[in-house]
Order: sequence, then structure tokens, then C-alpha cells
Amino acid sequence: MSWSGPEDVLLSTSLASYLDKKLLVLLRDGRKLLGILRSFDQFANVVLEGACERVIVGDLYCDIPLGLYVIRGENVVLIGELDLEREELPAHMICVSAAEIQRAQKAERDATDLKGSMRKRMEFLDLD
Repeated sequence: MSWSGPEDVLLSTSLASYLDKKLLVLLRDGRKLLGILRSFDQFANVVLEGACERVIVGDLYCDIPLGLYVIRGENVVLIGELDLEREELPAHMICVSAAEIQRAQKAERDATDLKGSMRKRMEFLDLD
């Protein structure tokens, strides 16, 4: 058995304190996953039970159930414990269906694409 460096000991110790607790995991691609931490390893690979992806568009949100979920450590940006005593979301947030949140995501993407294409079309006006 090889000995790991002190940073590995700190990582596993800190994740051990989150075992069996509800967590929020932020991934490199921007997705936000919630679930109960059931296992982890020295590479920060984690297993979430009862996981769901929280999708937020403006004031709308949807928790899409994923079940038991394995996450590669290299994709994890942040892991944090959720305070079960507090409301998870501000009061103005509205829970919608998966179909509704997908429509809202598409509208948001389309608006961003339009803004980008308009900017490209207007670049020729730059007289600097």
C-alpha cells in the first residue's frame, strides 16, 4: 500500500464529514446536482443517492430525478452541504415541470444566439 500525500488525507477527511448528508454538487459543465453522499474515493469520485439535477432558468426551476448517480471527481467544481433547516430557494422561485424548464432553456439559448448574431452583424459599424 502506498502512502498518499497530505492533500489526499485532507480531501478524504473533509468528504468523510459529508457522508449520509444532503449535498449540492456543482459540475464543470455548470450542472447542479443534489443528493445524499453515500460513497467517495481518493479521486473525489462520488456516489449520490436520490440524486436530481436542479435546472434554473430565471425565476423557474425544476428538479429532474436521476436516482443513484456516480460522478467522476475530475468533473466536480464544488461540493457543499445543504442546510435542511433553511429554505433551499428564494420564495420568488417557481417550480415547473421538466417540459416547461426545457422550453425555458431553449428560449434562453435562442435569445443568447440572437444577441450573438446581432453583435456579429453590427461589428462592421465599428469605426475605431
